[in-house]
Amino acid sequence: MLRIHCPWCGARDEDEFSYGGPAQRRRPADPAQASDAAWAEHLFTRDNARGVALERWRHTFGCRQWLLCERNTQSHEITRVEPLAAAGVRPAA
Repeated sequence: MLRIHCPWCGARDEDEFSYGGPAQRRRPADPAQASDAAWAEHLFTRDNARGVALERWRHTFGCRQWLLCERNTQSHEITRVEPLAAAGVRPAA
C-alpha cells in the first residue's frame, strides 16, 4: 500500500485517495466537436511507461484537495507531493 503525504493532513494510506490520472493528460480542446475516436483515444489509451510519472491524486476521504504526486511506477516510491493548483495543473483529466 502506498503512503501519500498530504500537505494538509499528513501521511495517509492510499485508500483515502482517488487516482486522477496522469498529470500531463489533457481533454480534447473542443469536447463538443471531438469525434468518437478522439474521445476513445483520450479515455482508454495510456502510455504506461516505466519510471517516474506525475499523477493527480485527490484526498477523497480527507481534506478533498487535489495533489500532484511524483511516483516511480516500478518501485511505487513517491518522491514529491504538492498541491495541484500550486503546480499549475488542472484537476480534471
